[in-house]
Amino acid sequence: MPNQRFIPAVFMRGGTSKGVFFHARDLPADRAEQERIFLGVLGSPDPYGRQLDGMGGGISSLSKAVIIGPPTHPEADLDYTFAQVAVDRPAVDWAGNCGNLSSAVGPFAVDEGLVAAPREGEALVRIHQTNTRKLIHARFPVRDGKAEVRGDYAIAGVPGTGARVRLDFLSPGGTASGALLPTGRVLDTLTLPEEGRSYRASLVDASTPVVFVEAEALGLTGTESPDEIEARPGVMARLDRLRRVGAVAMGLAASPEKAGLGVPKVAMVAASAAYRTIGGETIEAEAHDIAVRAVSMERLHRAVPLTAALCLGVACRIEGTLPNLLARRGDVGAAADEVRIGNPSGVLSTGAEVRRGADGAWIADSALMFRTARRLMQGQVAWLPPG
Repeated sequence: MPNQRFIPAVFMRGGTSKGVFFHARDLPADRAEQERIFLGVLGSPDPYGRQLDGMGGGISSLSKAVIIGPPTHPEADLDYTFAQVAVDRPAVDWAGNCGNLSSAVGPFAVDEGLVAAPREGEALVRIHQTNTRKLIHARFPVRDGKAEVRGDYAIAGVPGTGARVRLDFLSPGGTASGALLPTGRVLDTLTLPEEGRSYRASLVDASTPVVFVEAEALGLTGTESPDEIEARPGVMARLDRLRRVGAVAMGLAASPEKAGLGVPKVAMVAASAAYRTIGGETIEAEAHDIAVRAVSMERLHRAVPLTAALCLGVACRIEGTLPNLLARRGDVGAAADEVRIGNPSGVLSTGAEVRRGADGAWIADSALMFRTARRLMQGQVAWLPPG
């Protein structure tokens, strides 16, 4: 039986997620081999749901791996590949991106000497996100040739403040389906045969594909905490069925049973209303434009997956979608390009540039988000090969 092995790695927080970062040169090229390493490093599968024997934190936002390698896109400085590691089963999902960890990619690259950066000032790192085949531009301050960590920017769900990282997701539409509106419609009807009932939904693919449904249609207000929603009998199972039916409608799966775990995501949206965050803060209705409660890897997210938030920001700009119809006063945000999203951890602001093309079809030119990131540990990470 082999002893455990050690691989160079960096443990980083990006936004409201944490993950283990690897250089592509330190990993085998075979994806199956990579998956075995990631499962061992994160501590999956763990039937107790804690990932106690690995680096994972027992929830999807804390069970992630990143591979950074040389660029394969002519307009990029590096390649960034994301792996979502399941907690309770031996599964790794490569279908989508983690927007939160995207904020840590630029600082990682500068600190590792992978890209040229000024000794002082602002760095620009052009990232090729290989899962979605899209480009992301990361801008952040640099001090003494390293990514600045200290700053006064705060984000909901993370204590304290840090240096602001600006992320511009270029042409975010069609990351998995090939189209911003995979069905060509702003509103669809999803039918669950086992219930004999249909639900209104908007199926939007921007940064990641998301099935948006109304919280009210599921007997909720959109102000509930993740624990309250998961405790409601039947709600999580119904959301997963809607997600899987939506995957088929979006052309992402041949049947509901074949839908992946990570893509598409499903999110309940509601008009803004006063609520309490999981940290005990009261958020007034006027402080946000739309409420969201999103599911990630079959669990309610404690905040909102960043790619889902970007998708929601885009959807709010597309006339006639559920998010657009529910968004505050029909004129969302404190600024023309801002959408303030109320989520279980607080309020998150995103920006989107959306327009109609010459043929009348909707086009998303960009989506914008601000995050913070920090290197937490560096060195070698251990994993125990099976055997």
